[in-house]
Amino acid sequence: MSAKAILEVCSFNIQSCILAEKAGAYRVELCDNPIEGGTTPSYGHIKQTRAKISIKLYPILRPRSGNYYYDETELEILREDIRVCKELGCDGISIGVQLIDGRIDKDRLKEFVDLAYPMRVTCNRAFDATPDMYQALEDIIDAGCERILTSGQATGAPEAGKVLGEIVKAAGDRIIIMPGAGIRASNIRQLMEESGAKEYHGSFRVPTKNPMTFANPNVTDFGNVYLPDEAELAGVIEAFR
Repeated sequence: MSAKAILEVCSFNIQSCILAEKAGAYRVELCDNPIEGGTTPSYGHIKQTRAKISIKLYPILRPRSGNYYYDETELEILREDIRVCKELGCDGISIGVQLIDGRIDKDRLKEFVDLAYPMRVTCNRAFDATPDMYQALEDIIDAGCERILTSGQATGAPEAGKVLGEIVKAAGDRIIIMPGAGIRASNIRQLMEESGAKEYHGSFRVPTKNPMTFANPNVTDFGNVYLPDEAELAGVIEAFR
């Protein structure tokens, strides 16, 4: 994609990944469980997605929703999932880990970066749950991550454009700052101007219509299947050109 900036699409199924590539996205972050903020996709999901798309693939590795403070069993799950992603030919992973006081667990994160090599590592929005963004920035750089996905500790990145601009300046050439959450075609230009970032992240998701000819009205816990809004996706890509 010839553009001033590049787009990573947060995708919750293989169909979304295919649509993202078709639209001109540079990379996808493959997740499960959109309502939970994204958790680790299955082995089969990652394998089939890798076979179907040629753009960069970064599965999120997050064994559960909630915080990013993990016990030893969960840490071992993450280690095994890193090995699986490497085996399946992923380009990188999105991962985060915190200490119980909310700071980035720099030692664990560095361990994951080393284990993932030659895959690259994005530190996910664990960054947004830390008490001191600038200390977290330095810790993540020290751990060897390639980029940080962040909303600037706001609900959505467009609400924190100026803060994100400060983080981008503090990071310099040492790490990529990738604003994400709440990005739409209607706000991307202002966010680009305020933040000065070169990479952006969004799902642009909308629920799809259930194609089933029968649905039990007494059962309401099926959830939704989400796909990116293609018009929104096209609008953001156009803004980058």
